[in-house]
Amino acid sequence: MDAAFSDFLERALGVARQAAAAAAEVIRDHYARGVTAQIKADATPVTAADREAEIAIKDVLRTAFPDHAFYGEEFGREGAGDLLWLIDPIDGTKAFLRGYPMFSTQIALMHHGELVLGVSGAPVYGETAWARKGGGAFLDGKPIRVSGAREFDAGTAISIGNVKTLTRDARWAALGELIRCSGRIRGYGDFLHYHLLARGCIDLVVESDVNILDIAALAVIVREAGGVFADLDGRELTLDTTSVLAGTPALHAQALALFAGAVPNR
Repeated sequence: MDAAFSDFLERALGVARQAAAAAAEVIRDHYARGVTAQIKADATPVTAADREAEIAIKDVLRTAFPDHAFYGEEFGREGAGDLLWLIDPIDGTKAFLRGYPMFSTQIALMHHGELVLGVSGAPVYGETAWARKGGGAFLDGKPIRVSGAREFDAGTAISIGNVKTLTRDARWAALGELIRCSGRIRGYGDFLHYHLLARGCIDLVVESDVNILDIAALAVIVREAGGVFADLDGRELTLDTTSVLAGTPALHAQALALFAGAVPNR
C-alpha cells in the first residue's frame, strides 16, 4: 500500500468515525423517546431511526467524498465506483425496538472489492471500535489484539451467533465437536462477540446467517487486531457473503479444517 492511499485511509477513517457519531446522536434520541417499527418486504423491522441514521451517516461521508458510492441497509445502492461505503445504521433493530442496547452502527469502506476500513459503534451500549488496513485496531482509542489461543482446550472461548441454516448442514456436527473441545460457549451475538474477539476476550466466532452489511466493518477490525475473518468455507468476504468463521489464526485454521471435513448437505 503506497503512502498516498494510506493517508487517504487515515482521513477516511476519521470521517467515518464522525459519521458514526452523527448516527449515534439520532439513535440515542429515538431510543430515549421510544420507537415503533414498520415491516419491510423481507419481513425485517425498520424504524424512523434506521432511516434518519443512515441519512446522517451519508451526509457526513458525502460531504467529504462526493464521488464515492454507497450501499446502505435502508436505501440500497447509490452511485458506482471503486470506493464503496457499506452502511448498516442500526444492526440489531429488534434489540433497539425491545429496549436493550445490543445494537450498533456499522460503517465500512470497500476498495476494488477489498474491505479496507471499518467503524463499529454501539451508541447505547457505549463503545466504538475502528480500524483501517495497515493501521491496527482500536476500541475507544486503545489498541486491541486477538488472544494467543492456539489449541481448542478448557481455556478456549467460542461465541455462536445466527446459525439456523447451519443446523441443516453436516457442519453442524463439526461445530458440536468444537464445542466439546472448548471450555466456554456463549452466544454474545451481533457486534459484541466480534469486539470481544478483537480484544482477546474470546477466541472464535461462528455464524451462518448474516448480511455483508452486518459484518464488513467488523471484519476489518478483527483482521487488524491480528485475527482471521472469512466465511465458513474459508473464502474472502464479498457483497454476497452470508456466513462467518472468525478467530485467532491457529484456531481459525483448525476449525476450518474440521468444517471442510464435513460434507455440506446442499
